[in-house]
Amino acid sequence: TSHTWFWNLIQNDFKTGNIDLEGCMRLLEKIQIPFDEDHLKHIYKKTIDKQSGQIISMDDFRAIYRALVHRPEFEELFKAYSTDGLILPDVQLLKFLVKEQFQIDANETTALEVIMKYEPIDEMRKKRQMSFEGFIRYMNSDECSIFKSQHKSVYQDMSHPLCDYFISSSHNTYLIGDQLMGPSHLWGYTSALLKGCRCLEIDCWDGHNNEPIVYHGHTLTSKIPFRSVIHVIDKYGFMSSAYPLVLSLENHCSPKQQEVMASYLKTILGDKLLSTPIGGDVDIVRLPSPEALKFKVQVKNKKVGTVEASMLRMDSEYRGETEELSDSEPESSTDETESTMPVQQSRSPTKSKGGSRSTPPPQKMPHSHLPLVKKIKIAIALSDLVVYTKSQKFVSFEHSHDHQMCYENNSIGESRARKLAKHSAKEFIAHTTRFITRIYPKGRRMNSSNYKPQEFWNVGCQMVALNFQTPGLEMELQDGKFLDNGGCGYVLKPAFLRDPHTTFTPQNVGGYSKPMSLSIRV
Repeated sequence: TSHTWFWNLIQNDFKTGNIDLEGCMRLLEKIQIPFDEDHLKHIYKKTIDKQSGQIISMDDFRAIYRALVHRPEFEELFKAYSTDGLILPDVQLLKFLVKEQFQIDANETTALEVIMKYEPIDEMRKKRQMSFEGFIRYMNSDECSIFKSQHKSVYQDMSHPLCDYFISSSHNTYLIGDQLMGPSHLWGYTSALLKGCRCLEIDCWDGHNNEPIVYHGHTLTSKIPFRSVIHVIDKYGFMSSAYPLVLSLENHCSPKQQEVMASYLKTILGDKLLSTPIGGDVDIVRLPSPEALKFKVQVKNKKVGTVEASMLRMDSEYRGETEELSDSEPESSTDETESTMPVQQSRSPTKSKGGSRSTPPPQKMPHSHLPLVKKIKIAIALSDLVVYTKSQKFVSFEHSHDHQMCYENNSIGESRARKLAKHSAKEFIAHTTRFITRIYPKGRRMNSSNYKPQEFWNVGCQMVALNFQTPGLEMELQDGKFLDNGGCGYVLKPAFLRDPHTTFTPQNVGGYSKPMSLSIRV
């Protein structure tokens, strides 16, 4: 029966004679058999007689199909429960479901439903039996995925404050290569958003004709217009997730171009842009929830003055107005700077027509232990767009406890964060129960490599930013974590990482641990 079914399935495609490899791929797609192209080519080379050239006969196609689909481990399982090695009656299928798939509540109706859903041969379905072809289709289905099907949609409580969630976060989102000479591309933003990323980084610099640009400053990476980045965010921002999106601005622009940025954010994003507190409440004592901020884009940047002052200015034009912020930076090693170490300039003093250097030399990091106090000019128009994600310099856990507001967020470099997690884990966890904390890779990772995010999730850090363009174990951990909760980019932290009085630390797991022994046979 199986043999007849297969020939009936493919004979129309061989009416005009044999097919080639391209035709073979089209036929596999038509009969809904997933395949990897390289793997298929490997099977093709092993299966087809070289003397026949590129031609694939019906028998050849059947051989390719069997090599691709009839996996020996499936045959072994099927024969263990089949009475004759050819068919699986509903009674035997039920035994398989209970014993192998641990469907302890399964009954004859369950078995029949599986047959009706996955058995491709009509005769088999009528007899309440499953062929090996049906068994294969069932085993390859989502029903047999190790991933919990109920976790493929949002199932967690989304009404907690934002600081109670791990948030999928990207570092240098605009890069699709290394941080020194790699290309900046809009695809970096598109692909991150389609993966459910909820915190994007935008490195903003002054461009020509009063048009801000996005690139990795003081490097040879290519440049893209800020305006184009915001258009991509407007188009793809909520395609994979309805929950709030944070734009983390690394802002190097002059006040004049900061105003241009503010204008683009408002005009392109429109109502999606969050520029006032939810419900107009200016006395912010608790962060809103992801549920309350659905379909909203938040700007993460430095802010001058209060939210109340921003609201009073809402209907007024504040073009050209700036304020200075004193940014007291503690001594930081080159590990701690978010920017990549600058490209060395040529020693020959190249000058432009005006007589000044074409590229200003990068400022050296201070070597004294005294804090470097520098004045930063912030355009009021951009500052007023910041509500719940105000960038605040991290000084110490004690300082944050005494002075920091709930809507002020810290960014800490991986090296400093690692030391804090090692020596002050209790204080770190208490800090992340109250404040959104972003971790970023050290500047010396010029090849856009990543650190392991788990050590920072373990102390409750919400935004553990990774270079999404660099595959490897670190991004696999990231992808795996955020597949959970419907892939919406927000995963609720465990209760012991949300409680300010928790006794949990990664070094002192105590009663919070429920060890599991996991055995996997591949």
